Amino acid sequence: MSIIELIVKKRDGGAFSTSEIHQLIAFICDPSIPDFQISAILMAIYLKGMNEREVVDLTLAMAHSGDSLDFGTIEGIVVDKHSTGGVGDKTSLVLMPLVAAAGLKVAKISGRGLGHTGGTLDKLSVFEGFRYDLTKDEIITGVQSRGIVLTGQTDHMVPADMRMYALRDLTATVDALPLIASSIMSKKIAAGAQAILLDVKVGSGAIFSNIDRARQLARIMVSIGRSLDIPTKAILTDMNAPLGRAVGNALEVKEAIETLQGGGNRQLKDLCLYLGSKLLVLSGKISSSQDATNQLDMLIKSGKALNQLKVMVEGQGGKSEYINHPEKILLSPLQLTLKASQSGYIQSIHAQKIGRGSMYSGAGRVHKDDKLDLGAGILLHKDSGDFVHVGEALLTIYASHQVKLENAMDAVRDAFAINTTEPELEPLIKEEL
Repeated sequence: MSIIELIVKKRDGGAFSTSEIHQLIAFICDPSIPDFQISAILMAIYLKGMNEREVVDLTLAMAHSGDSLDFGTIEGIVVDKHSTGGVGDKTSLVLMPLVAAAGLKVAKISGRGLGHTGGTLDKLSVFEGFRYDLTKDEIITGVQSRGIVLTGQTDHMVPADMRMYALRDLTATVDALPLIASSIMSKKIAAGAQAILLDVKVGSGAIFSNIDRARQLARIMVSIGRSLDIPTKAILTDMNAPLGRAVGNALEVKEAIETLQGGGNRQLKDLCLYLGSKLLVLSGKISSSQDATNQLDMLIKSGKALNQLKVMVEGQGGKSEYINHPEKILLSPLQLTLKASQSGYIQSIHAQKIGRGSMYSGAGRVHKDDKLDLGAGILLHKDSGDFVHVGEALLTIYASHQVKLENAMDAVRDAFAINTTEPELEPLIKEEL
């Protein structure tokens, strides 16, 4: 089939055969096929959708479009976790060293942030010298010797997704469920994951504010894993408010380290213990979620989880002095504090507004090539449900330029809803699939 015939078939609502999907991926990986024809296919998929068999076929074809990792000779279960993105979501910095300390092998391919959601690789850049451009051999060696690797996608891994992802961003097809699911799962499969945990965010700071859409995405991804005999679990978690109190790269690294030290934000720690326990059970390491939670909690208290973060950072060339002294992490020099204009209970903290404020401060990218200010961001002083008095500090913005500081303040000025009645808070964990 030609590329034109494939466009016509999906435009008219047809289902691609397995061979046609392999041909489609070949076209996507062929630089002589113009972007506008690939974009037409993406829009046709967005409008007409795909059935479950098509999505599984698409995921496998994408995963096999380039290099893949094989951990067959490594003892232990290789696991991966993916979050659909949120505000203040530094979970990977806590969770992955934690489960590695529990004996799981971690090979996580992470990305950079765009817009109001942060990226794990940007956060890891706070550790000067940290390498996230590891080769295939370096990833395998790192997992074998240290038990954990967090790195970026290589140029030769899932090249089909690289092109599709870039064009989706330019053609308003980012939130097409078959394309999201295949993008996420193809990278996990190519990265050799033997058990996959999916943290699907729901709320104002997530890609989906509608729980039905988030649930649908989760089900598609779990069905892909099931079809390929890869143990896969999805957890729907709340992202109407930021996760933790730190939003911005250096601030989030500091909070993650404090959490691994046994302090930090309680909500963040509880989420990581919950997700970690599910990953240990999913991989067959432990049969009871409660036993897994207890073990993970002990790994934090003993310092072993924090040491695992240090081993990873040093193993990938990063300076690790901040891990024992997070108070030395440098923040941007200018500060501006938002204070409560009335007394009362904090009913909600609007995640997207906080995320946009952090982005405008210099902590996030408006465009893909924007250079980040790693020390910029927002530190929340209160949580949803807290009582505040008029004039009390709600948050502090950090930036390196006055204009960015003021733009960030404009974005967050009405992010806090305050009322005289104590609110009933939404649970952080919404559903398991």
